[in-house]
Amino acid sequence: MPTKSTIEKAKRRAASKNGHQPSQSTSGQLAQKMNSVPAARPGIAAGAPPNPKKVVLAYSGGLDTSIIVTWLKETYGCEVIAMVGDLGQREDLEAARRKALATGASAAYVEDLREEFITGFIWPTLRAGAVYEHKYLLGTSFARPLLAQRKVELARKTGADAVAHGCTGKGNDQVRFELACKALAPELRIIAPWREWAIASREDAIAYAKAHHIPVEHTKENIYSRDRNIWHLSHEGGRLEDPANAPDEAMWQWVIAPAAAPDRPARVEIGFEEGLPISVDGRKLKPLALLEELNELAAAHGVGRADIVENRLVGIKSRGAYETPGGTLLVAAHRELETLCLDRETAHYQQILSLRYAEMVYYGMWFTPLREALDAFFASSQRRVTGSIGLELYKGNVSITSRKSPNSLYRTNLASFSMSGYNPKDAEGFINLFALPITVPQESAQQEAGAKRR
Repeated sequence: MPTKSTIEKAKRRAASKNGHQPSQSTSGQLAQKMNSVPAARPGIAAGAPPNPKKVVLAYSGGLDTSIIVTWLKETYGCEVIAMVGDLGQREDLEAARRKALATGASAAYVEDLREEFITGFIWPTLRAGAVYEHKYLLGTSFARPLLAQRKVELARKTGADAVAHGCTGKGNDQVRFELACKALAPELRIIAPWREWAIASREDAIAYAKAHHIPVEHTKENIYSRDRNIWHLSHEGGRLEDPANAPDEAMWQWVIAPAAAPDRPARVEIGFEEGLPISVDGRKLKPLALLEELNELAAAHGVGRADIVENRLVGIKSRGAYETPGGTLLVAAHRELETLCLDRETAHYQQILSLRYAEMVYYGMWFTPLREALDAFFASSQRRVTGSIGLELYKGNVSITSRKSPNSLYRTNLASFSMSGYNPKDAEGFINLFALPITVPQESAQQEAGAKRR
C-alpha cells in the first residue's frame, strides 16, 4: 500500500519533473481571418484577468487543436506550447509536432505516456471492474487525467501561466481536463476556446481552418470526431447523432466486421496476478506488449465493437461507437476469474463500489481522495484474484473455455450432486432460520385475523 497520497505525489511531480528540450517554431506570419469565418471574442473583457503570456495546449493535430493554436495567438497574443501525448494512438506524432510548429506553436513536445497510461490508469480501472452504464469501457475517460497531468508538468517546466484544451462546451472531456488541472495546479489559468469563440459547429471549424490555410483531415463528408489510444477508438458525430441510424460499416477502423472474421475460432488464455493481467498463453509479458497482442487478436476476430447511448456528466444523452478489442477480452476474463476467487459478500459489495469507481472515472474525478480510497479497497479485495481464464473468440463473440486459480473457492465435492462431504439435514435448519423474516409476519397476520373473527 502506498504511504503517500497519489494526488500529493502528482503535484510534486508536476512541480519538479524534467522534460525534453522544445523544438523551435519555423512558422511565418499567420493568415488574416476571413469575413466568412465566425469571429472570435475579444481578448480582454471588462474586469477579465490579463491575457496569458504562455499557454500549454494539449495537442492532437486534429481539427479542434489545429485551429486552436492560431486562435490563441490571434485572441490573446500569447506564446503557445503544444503537448502531444503518445497514448498508443498509432498516429504520426512527429508529423503532429511539425504541424503544431508550422501553425504557430513556439515549441512542441511528444511525450511517450503509454506504459504510465496502462499501469497507472487502465490497470487500476480494470482491477476495479469499472464499466460505465454496462457497456462503456472508459477509454477516453481515464486518458484525460494523464494528459492533464503531463500538461501541468510542462507548464511548470516552461514557466507557462495557462493551459488550454480543445474540448467542446457540451462534452465530458472539458470537465475531466479541468478537474485534473485544478487538483494539480489550481493557480494555472484554464482556457477553453469552445466556450469562448463564436465557432458553433465542426463545419464552422473547417471553414476557419481553410481560411487560415491550416491543413485538416475533416471534411463535411468525413465529420466524425475520433479519439484513439492503445485501449480504444471512439467515434462521435455524423450519422451517429441520430440514434435511429445504424453506424456505417466504413466508420469502423480497427475491429473487423464480425461477419468477415475468420470461420475458425481462436483461443487464448489470459493470466492474472492479484487482479492485474500478467500473461498471454502462459507467456509473461510487459503491460504494453500484452495489451497490443490482445488488441491484434480480438480485432481480427471481430471482438470489441460497441454502439452506446450514454448519459454525459453535463446532463445530455449522447451516442458513441467504440472499438475496444483487447479491453473487451480483459474485462471478460477478469470478471470470470473473480467468480472463482471472491466470496459472495465481497463480490456483491464490490459491484456497488465498481459502479461508483466507473462514475468517478467517467466524471473526471481521478485525482480525488475517494478514488484513492477505492483503489485501496480493490487492492485488498483483489489479492485472491490470481489465475487464468481461457477464452474462445468467434465472429465477434467471446466464450469462456476454462477457469483456473490456486485461490479458487470452488469445491467440486460441494458443487456436485453427490452428497459426500455435505449433510443435507443442515439445510433444514438453515431454511427455517432464513425464512423467519417471511414466516413471522405471516403468522402475526393470521393471529390478528383470528382475533378479529372471535
